[in-house]
Amino acid sequence: MRRVYDEVSPGEDGLRVLVDRVWPRGMKKEDARLDEWAKRIAPSTELRKWYAHDAERFGEFAERYRAELSEPEAREALDRLREQADGGTVTLLTSVKEEQLDRSHAAVLREELGGTG
Repeated sequence: MRRVYDEVSPGEDGLRVLVDRVWPRGMKKEDARLDEWAKRIAPSTELRKWYAHDAERFGEFAERYRAELSEPEAREALDRLREQADGGTVTLLTSVKEEQLDRSHAAVLREELGGTG
């Protein structure tokens, strides 16, 4: 799990997957060095706006987000990502601020995938 704005770590990042619904502000597509953009597993716009990275809402956000991940389209995309993670390293990329990473949807996804980093 990393910020999409961070330097690429060749040999460490493995498959680089952007897990945001909205393209990162100020970043050119060629600069992102992505392997995939998994919009379908990002939180809905409504949920993202409701949460607004309010630390007090993280528990409820995670619960609501997991409910969204159980919907057919998101579940299919999550299962695909899970298969990719079983085959090697997958780095979940997001544009959230560094201090918000552990309270982000990427942290929930990492937990759903059984990841550690």
